[in-house]
Amino acid sequence: MRYLIVNADDFGLTAGINAGIVEAHSRGIVTSASLMVKQLQTAEAAHLALAHPQLGIGLHIDLCEWEPVNDAWEQIYARVDVGDPAQVRAEIEAQVELFINLMGRKPDHLDSHQHVHLAGVVRNESLRIAGRLEVPLRKLDSRIASCGEFYGQQQNAKAYPEGVTVASLISSVDAMADGWTELVCHPGYANNLKSIYAAEREVELAVLCSPEVQQALRARGVERRTFGDFDLDRFRS
Repeated sequence: MRYLIVNADDFGLTAGINAGIVEAHSRGIVTSASLMVKQLQTAEAAHLALAHPQLGIGLHIDLCEWEPVNDAWEQIYARVDVGDPAQVRAEIEAQVELFINLMGRKPDHLDSHQHVHLAGVVRNESLRIAGRLEVPLRKLDSRIASCGEFYGQQQNAKAYPEGVTVASLISSVDAMADGWTELVCHPGYANNLKSIYAAEREVELAVLCSPEVQQALRARGVERRTFGDFDLDRFRS
C-alpha cells in the first residue's frame, strides 16, 4: 500500500499563499501544510487551519532566506546565526511554542524554509527537537520518504516548467515505493509576491486541483494521508 502526504510549504507567508493552500486542500489533493509562525499572515493561516481540521499542520522552521541577486546567492534575512547552537536551539524552540499557542497543539511534523535543517547546527538541533516532540522531520526520518521533484525551478532558480505539470506529478507518484511518502509542494496566488518563486505557485495550484491528478491517484490505489495519520498508524502497529 502507498500512503501519500501532499504537504504545502510556506503557510502564513502571504494572504495569496494562504488562499492557494486552502484551495488546494479543499478542491485538490493537498492534505497537509507547514506553518511559518513569524510571517505577516501567520494569524490568518492559523485561523484557516482551525477552520479546516482535516488539513494536517506542521512547523516550517524559519531561520533565514537566500535569493539569487546578480547571479550570486545573497541572504535576504537571518533570524539567528545558523552556526550558533544556542541561538538556533532557542529560535526553533520559540517557534514551536508560538505554533502551540496558535494551534492549541504541537505540530504534527517539522521541516524548514529552504531546507536549512538538512545540514550543520540546524540539522542537529532540528533532530533533537523533533525527537523531543516525537514527530517526523523531513528527509531525516527513514520511515517517510520525501519527494521534492514537483517544483518549477532548477537549483540555480532557472525556470523549469516541466517540473510542475500534471504528467510530472503523476510520474513522481508512479515512482513512489510502498509505504509513506511526502510530496512537497508550494501552491498559492502570487499577488505581487516578492519572491523568486512566485508565478510557479499558481501553476502548482492548478495542477494540484486537476481532476486528472485526482483520478490518477484513485486509479493507482494511492491513499492520501497526513503526518498525524502516520502517528496514529504507528501507535496502532
